[in-house]
Amino acid sequence: MLARPFRVTRGSDYRLVVRRGSRCGGAKVVTSMLATGESRAARFGFIISKQVGTAVVRNTVRRRLKAVCAEALPRVPEGTDVVIRALPASATASYAELSAEVNRCLDRLGQARA
Repeated sequence: MLARPFRVTRGSDYRLVVRRGSRCGGAKVVTSMLATGESRAARFGFIISKQVGTAVVRNTVRRRLKAVCAEALPRVPEGTDVVIRALPASATASYAELSAEVNRCLDRLGQARA
């Protein structure tokens, strides 16, 4: 589970990351990353629309993405905000598929930033 200090909670922060951050897309998720320069832990946010499915499906996808991000937290640089938008294909994706796609994007965006 992802504790509250590691989550993006304000709408203005979501907009800033999505509009100004670097983006990496896949078949199941679109990942946006923005380095804020602040000295704090990395934060993650999730956008899961009704196009993904019913509330049960959306919450399952959200829980899986939170678990993937909790595992990836040590690899994400300090002061970075990450927003992951789930696409409709994520509803039928397994945990391993979501994990592979999110980690691929985090690695790619991390290298582009360095």
